[in-house]
Amino acid sequence: MTTELDEIHLPAAARTVRRLRLRPDGALAPLGPRAVRLTAPVGALNLPDLAPGAMAAVAALAAREQTEEELAALVAARDGDAGLLRWQLARRRLGMAGMLEHSVHLATSTPTDGADEPLARLRPVGRGAAEPGPTPDPTGLVKLSRFASAAVEDGALLVRAPGSPLAVQLTARAAGLLAALAGWTSPAALAQLPGGLPLDAVRQTLRLFAAAGLLAYGSPGAEPEAEEQRFAQWQAADLAFHSRTRRPTSVAGYGGTYRFGDRFDPEPASPAPFPGEKVALSVPDLDELARADRPFTEVLEQRRSVRDHDEQAPITLEQLGELLYRSVRRRQTFTGGDGQELADRPYPSGGAVHELEVYPLVTSCAGLAPGLWHYATDRHELELVSEPDQATAQLVKNARESSLMQADPQVVLLVTARFGRVMWKYETVAYPLILKHVGALYQTLYLVGTAMDLAVCGLGGGDAADFATASGLDYFTEGSVGELVIGSRSRTLRQDVGVPRREAKA
Repeated sequence: MTTELDEIHLPAAARTVRRLRLRPDGALAPLGPRAVRLTAPVGALNLPDLAPGAMAAVAALAAREQTEEELAALVAARDGDAGLLRWQLARRRLGMAGMLEHSVHLATSTPTDGADEPLARLRPVGRGAAEPGPTPDPTGLVKLSRFASAAVEDGALLVRAPGSPLAVQLTARAAGLLAALAGWTSPAALAQLPGGLPLDAVRQTLRLFAAAGLLAYGSPGAEPEAEEQRFAQWQAADLAFHSRTRRPTSVAGYGGTYRFGDRFDPEPASPAPFPGEKVALSVPDLDELARADRPFTEVLEQRRSVRDHDEQAPITLEQLGELLYRSVRRRQTFTGGDGQELADRPYPSGGAVHELEVYPLVTSCAGLAPGLWHYATDRHELELVSEPDQATAQLVKNARESSLMQADPQVVLLVTARFGRVMWKYETVAYPLILKHVGALYQTLYLVGTAMDLAVCGLGGGDAADFATASGLDYFTEGSVGELVIGSRSRTLRQDVGVPRREAKA
């Protein structure tokens, strides 16, 4: 039975049409009278020794969408039936190289230009084959994977699965399938939805879904994604982040691609100074420290997270300055071959971009007033960002609760990233690279703090929105990506928090 909506949107003679074309971000260039080269962000493909009909078919795919029947007729008209097999081999190579897009349309019985209504398109977004599989059974159970995600890219709605080199682009007509696929259903049931699509259109669209890895396996009561630990332990956002950044084949651009190099200038190594009070820090004598410091192995073995601060003798300004100087200061700047101003600090940084900044949030430090300060790595000085207020108090509260401390930490080192320093050059791996830098800085602060007999404790999370409120910095330009609490080390440490340690051997 059809509804009034069916009569408006689906003419009785509407039929499903499958089309394909060369991916629009690719380029076609001749290599000779019978050979062409296709290039795309994912690589290149040479097609040598093409017959005239096959050459015409490739050109037709570059010009507009074609059906398989239209391509076969084009080849047969020039190469004869004998040329069809050779064309199918070339066509197969195009698909396996990820050079084709497949689409599903609705068309009337009297097609004219523009009569087709596009529904869905299988788009290569990484490096891999772009070939749909078999059409699903009308009564077979299907469900959208809980790991699937939808986002707007380049003005289109794309649905992706973690790790897949393919995505499905949906129009408004077909987007309703996403909600209907939240639970187990069948193509036949989807075709019965009010104002829905014809059964064949549903099946062909789900064929694209399956190719992109968007459908779940199993059945009601037997769902591996929910029941097997290897799947159940992952949240969708975590798996998407992991797959996108650790499977280069799932994206078109990976690494130092300079995708913004022609749009924006690289950011300088130093941020603009804050207008508040400046406090110069004393420079420690590194030669003397090299002689007096404990051996490296001893420092490494004694490193631990210490949450107890000596309230009677808080950390001093001199100690804070020494910790920052030995861990974070800028030793030099230089210009890279790409024109970006680069830097050198005591801890490593990919591409020497050194995007991290440190903001000491002080509650108790001998010689330094409480408040939120910024450490200027190039000048080795502190500059006041904000006097103590409700926003800084919230940051202190967050740190105290996260570290399981019984009192406010003496100093919270808030680590931020100036995102543009990394994202100007790196694509896909930019944010995970920032997190790797945070880990390197954490360890450096831990080891230097241990050598100085300070209490250091890295935190596992924080609130970047709270930091933006306290600092006045734009959330998208520079945001907090790590936090540590530091202070003077209490002579008596609690044993109910942290990793229990055995007594050192005599």
